[in-house]
Amino acid sequence: MTEATKTDKNLDELFNAGAHFGFSKSRRHPSNSPYIFGSKNRVDIFDLEKTHDKLEKALEFVASLAATKATILFIGGKNEAQNIVKEVAEKVGMPYVASRWIGGALTNFPEIRKRVDMMIDLLSQKEKGELVKYTKKERVLIDRKIEKLQKMFWGIKDMANLPKALFIVDPRYEITALKEAQSLNIPVIALCGSDNNLTEVDYPIPANDSGIASIRFFAEKIAEAYNTSNPKS
Repeated sequence: MTEATKTDKNLDELFNAGAHFGFSKSRRHPSNSPYIFGSKNRVDIFDLEKTHDKLEKALEFVASLAATKATILFIGGKNEAQNIVKEVAEKVGMPYVASRWIGGALTNFPEIRKRVDMMIDLLSQKEKGELVKYTKKERVLIDRKIEKLQKMFWGIKDMANLPKALFIVDPRYEITALKEAQSLNIPVIALCGSDNNLTEVDYPIPANDSGIASIRFFAEKIAEAYNTSNPKS
């Protein structure tokens, strides 16, 4: 396959995923302007060649992380992203937050980790039948507590330390996670719609961040780059 043919194939994949769709021109953040090809029916259309260039830079960074088996935290709490982020992160063995961001999950990680450990301990006690010593009412309350903890922390149960990077779907939506990462100098890779401020992200990928096919395409590209470069031993 020639380089030109490969490029055409990459652009076709982006187009077929609907990566070119932005939001209305009135919602465009100025930092996105260099990546907009034009507008159709008042909707911004991304320049997919530029999107591809940014994607390649992000994937190079992911490959460098994979080479040292570094952890990437996948984040996507909005409805369109939740199932995809959970599925893709689990496939690649990475932690994830696929619900509302837990304030302090990064900046107050030791305390968050204590709550994760509490969840794991309660689950272990339940599986071993050690909760029978409690009354029926107490067990109901414990079950509710376990359910709440699982909903909040299940995706990060295996994250023993702070991640080396974040992959965020729509950092404008996940602004708290973005700010926490910035305060700790944790690099951020992000799928950014046309309403996002690209200057706030280390490795922005300007593209459709609200279409399910587009979100899946980019999340799987991140996972694929990690798996390809990750030493298996």
